[in-house]
Amino acid sequence: MDLPRSFTIREGDLRILNPFDDAKLATLGRALKLRPGASILDLCSGKGELLCTWARDHGVTGTGVDISTAFTAAARARAAELGVADRVRFVHGDAATHVPEQRVDLAACVGATWIGGGVPGTLEILERALRPGGMALVGEPYWRLDPPDEETVAGCHARSRDEFRDLPGLVELFGECGWDLVEMVLADQDSWDRYAAAHWLNLRRWLDANPDDELAGELRRELTDDPLRHVRYQREHLGWGVFALLRR
Repeated sequence: MDLPRSFTIREGDLRILNPFDDAKLATLGRALKLRPGASILDLCSGKGELLCTWARDHGVTGTGVDISTAFTAAARARAAELGVADRVRFVHGDAATHVPEQRVDLAACVGATWIGGGVPGTLEILERALRPGGMALVGEPYWRLDPPDEETVAGCHARSRDEFRDLPGLVELFGECGWDLVEMVLADQDSWDRYAAAHWLNLRRWLDANPDDELAGELRRELTDDPLRHVRYQREHLGWGVFALLRR
């Protein structure tokens, strides 16, 4: 059970595996008013930057679960680097089926709602892990601009226009699922650029070092196509944010 090797290559040395930067992640942690000792479950935790930096800055504890062995190892190394390995741990496993030993104060799935087949199903997974009154944290794309055609939809890596809502529609969906939106921090075009462009540099450096690898052709095509796709479609049309929710 693992992610394809291309994910590890693409993400390279990135610590935040979504269109957030360090400042936005820190802003989110402050906005949630995290108390020392609060317990967090982070599903699809990637390289653990959320848990590790919030443990350092706010004194939280927690567990991260991710299907990638490479990302899990990087998260454990990051916890040791920041001196928080006694407060956070990282588990290699299927986030969709993970059952925590105890319910937590905050359950997060930041940018991977595919584990529940979308927002409603992911909120159900998070709710099962929450203590009464606990907070859910969801990272999700939304349409900044209505895509004018199917070419734009595909250029934003969406299977259909209906895969995402616009921002008002996404907020409305939270309410339909029985949750109050109580905080949000949104990506902007600059943070999208930083995330997307970092992939291009990682791909190019890897291709230069591994021209004969079996993945070289696939990743060469990605590097050729993705910059134009980003500036033509994704940068203008697709937004992304992290939303804090409390059950009604």
